[in-house]
Amino acid sequence: MVDLPGRFVWYELLTTDMPSAAAFYAEVVGWAVKDASSAELAYSLLTAGEAPVVGLMDLPEEGVRMGATPRWLGYVAVDDMDARTAQIRRLGGAILVSPTDSNIGRIAVVADPQGATFALVTGLTYGQSQPSGPDQPRRVGWHELLAEDRSKVFPFYGELLGWQRASADAGPASVYELFSAAGQTIGGMLTKLPSVSQACWLHYFNVEDVGAAARRINAGGGRVLQEPIELPDGCWIVRCVDPQGALFALQGAWDQKGIKRSSAPEVSWSAKWGGIATQGRMVLPKTKR
Repeated sequence: MVDLPGRFVWYELLTTDMPSAAAFYAEVVGWAVKDASSAELAYSLLTAGEAPVVGLMDLPEEGVRMGATPRWLGYVAVDDMDARTAQIRRLGGAILVSPTDSNIGRIAVVADPQGATFALVTGLTYGQSQPSGPDQPRRVGWHELLAEDRSKVFPFYGELLGWQRASADAGPASVYELFSAAGQTIGGMLTKLPSVSQACWLHYFNVEDVGAAARRINAGGGRVLQEPIELPDGCWIVRCVDPQGALFALQGAWDQKGIKRSSAPEVSWSAKWGGIATQGRMVLPKTKR
């Protein structure tokens, strides 16, 4: 496939229980599960029809020993892996996994200067046949950075990946800042609350009915961290954690015919990073994507 430099092009869940995680996301998001393991690596694909959307693999034992926990990892396409990793060091970021050939292409796992982890990839193997359009069900439709200080970290991504500010009125006092890659608005950044232990990326999966999907999360052993929220454009979002502890989010419509608003799942406010995040997403214009 043709890489799209500066765009998120692949996603992986690093987890401690691949079969359980695969079953959970298949039920919640509607993905099908396809084994893509090799003799060296256990690997599963979650697909929309026949199109691979995300991958699942075991959290490396070395990472577990170092205290790493299950998480979603987003891969950004780059044109020159060695040049970009050298640039990350110059800009104050860190290389967690040096450039290496893998089952999905040549990759590197990195962190921004405030500790949020993501990955780089060239020559991506999967993703060629993903359904078109960021709003299609079972796609990853939005990317959110919960930063230590979003105003200070934005220049890192701008210089490294060519991202641009997409919020016309964003300033030092604004809560939420949209960013674009190759002319398309693909996500937002905000300064996290102290209750969020570490800066991180949060990826939003598209579902057809957020209310029904939220109930499936609870039934499957996950947790809804914040009550579903309606955005000005009529889209609903909900932020969640899977049974192994990986953070993720959902977005989509709310079937008012089948689900009453008052029947939303119980909310766990113990992990409430949501106060600022809620305000940020609530002020997004209808043309945010």
